[in-house]
Amino acid sequence: MNQKISIKKAFVFAVFIVAAGNNIYAQTQPQTATQPPAAPRWVPEMTEYYSPEVPLVTAGKPTANAFMTAPSDAVVLFDGKDLSKWKGKDGGAAKWDVKDGAFTVKKGTGDISSVMEFNDFQLHIEWLIPANITGKGQARGNSGIFLQGIYEIQVLDNYNNENKTYVNGQAGSIYKQTSPLRNVGNAPGQWNSYDIIYTAPRFKEDSSLFSPAYVTLIHNGVVIQNHTQLTGNTPYIGLPKYKMHGKGPIKLQDHGDPSEPVSYRNVWIREL
Repeated sequence: MNQKISIKKAFVFAVFIVAAGNNIYAQTQPQTATQPPAAPRWVPEMTEYYSPEVPLVTAGKPTANAFMTAPSDAVVLFDGKDLSKWKGKDGGAAKWDVKDGAFTVKKGTGDISSVMEFNDFQLHIEWLIPANITGKGQARGNSGIFLQGIYEIQVLDNYNNENKTYVNGQAGSIYKQTSPLRNVGNAPGQWNSYDIIYTAPRFKEDSSLFSPAYVTLIHNGVVIQNHTQLTGNTPYIGLPKYKMHGKGPIKLQDHGDPSEPVSYRNVWIREL
């Protein structure tokens, strides 16, 4: 009997010790909240900011002689009067013909380039294939717009796909690289507009390419190049490649087309 009582007392004592130990352990542990703290209450003002203010620009507008006149922050490269902001291939005065608010390629005088040079930009330019055009293929009003004087956007008559040529050489192509998404050219004798958004390539200190050039092209209001990556320059023969350069001009091509030459008007540019 005494032995059983002793065993019982020992058992009760052991349970007491364990319980006490657990209580002491629990008291020494860091206390955790039963619920996480409430998240801050969002209000509209938390995602609104008021500076820096967006600069004001007066937009251009369509007129009888322009798809869209220059906005107030643009550099006007041709105002319909003269080619004072352009130079010829020899660095002298541009020799193309100016008449009735437009200027026209003068065959045999060579390409002309803007006096100013640019990196990233938005360029607006309007062009016309003459109504009496007679050539075929690449000889049907051929010219080109060279971004930074290097990367060509093709100008050509491809109205209604009647002029068959290689598609990466038709109007709106990145010449010899990327064909346009759509053919939206107007008929010869009617003006076309190009709006070009261009991001210049960047180069490393060792002259290697860091990031390529990109072009978005809107032809007569339709996107035909959508942030297209350029793979290099514009060789007529061979593959394009990059060579380190800085700012460059807008260059317009005298292709030497034997048919009637291309005209341009309303040329303006915005640096980005």
